[in-house]
Amino acid sequence: MIDELLAGNKRFVAGEFKRNELYYESLAQQQTPKVLWIGCSDSRVSEEVITGSRPGTIFVHRNVANIVAFNDVNISAILEYGVVHLKIEDIIVCGHTRCGGIQAIEDGVHENYIADWLCIASGAKDRADKIASENNLSREQKLEVLSAENVKLQIKHLQNLALLKNMRKKGPTPRIHGWVYRIETGVIDVLVDGCTGKSFPDIPGLS
Repeated sequence: MIDELLAGNKRFVAGEFKRNELYYESLAQQQTPKVLWIGCSDSRVSEEVITGSRPGTIFVHRNVANIVAFNDVNISAILEYGVVHLKIEDIIVCGHTRCGGIQAIEDGVHENYIADWLCIASGAKDRADKIASENNLSREQKLEVLSAENVKLQIKHLQNLALLKNMRKKGPTPRIHGWVYRIETGVIDVLVDGCTGKSFPDIPGLS
């Protein structure tokens, strides 16, 4: 596999990079991304591919189940660099369907570090349990709801961080958006529109 990756880099240099050399030269001088992406580490969810974006557009943080942890120095540093120094005005929290982390939140997990990490999303499971019970949802529907509720919970975590709370006191940015990417169809569902503040149902047809 490593040889394939290096061969792919050679094709990239000879093709995409060479055809757009001036663009990549400008990127070498500085980056001016427009969006900060907080997504899942899942190998099937490539933010540039699923949004049709070019390198230099998205500033990225990814972890298991797209979680925003209060004690995570990594995400705190990324947020500060992104919104303070890069002046990014839009943050996207993007979950996805068929997520192993979401399934582990639902079913439980025994590995120590994974379990400790996923407990940060326990509030999303409480909410999904209630919705599933009230609407007699199938397991697949419940997992979709859990993915969505986790995105909404992580947005709340973001909104409670002092950095963002203080910035929002001074103006409307950074705007925070909530998305779920459907691996099975390639479609992105918008859960929270950061520009209007409007929220949408967790799964189609569920009010």
